Amino acid sequence: MFMPCGSTIRELHHTDEQSLAEASLPAGAQTQRHFHAVTEEIYFLLEGTGEMEVDGSHQRVGPGDAVLIPAGARHQITAETALRFLCCCAPAYSDADTFFDELEA
Repeated sequence: MFMPCGSTIRELHHTDEQSLAEASLPAGAQTQRHFHAVTEEIYFLLEGTGEMEVDGSHQRVGPGDAVLIPAGARHQITAETALRFLCCCAPAYSDADTFFDELEA
C-alpha cells in the first residue's frame, strides 16, 4: 500500500494499458488537488460520502456513483465520512504523470 495525494492506495491490477486500485480516505480528509497529463481516471465509490471536484465543478458522491476525470483535469475528493473507492486509470497510473497543485500556506 502507498499513500499518494493523501489517500491510502492498494493496487489491484496494473498493465501498461490500464490499472485498478482501491483507495481509502478517512472522514474529514481530502486528497491533494492534482491532475494527470495523459491518464484518464474513473472513481467508483464503494463506501462513504464526500464531495468530488473536477476542474472547479463540485458534486456530492456516495456508494454506486462513478466520476469520470479526463486527462488534464485537476481534481480532488473530500471525505465527509470515511471513503472507499476504486480508481480505474487508462493508460495505467504513473507517478511521473501526476502533477500536484501547490499547497496553500
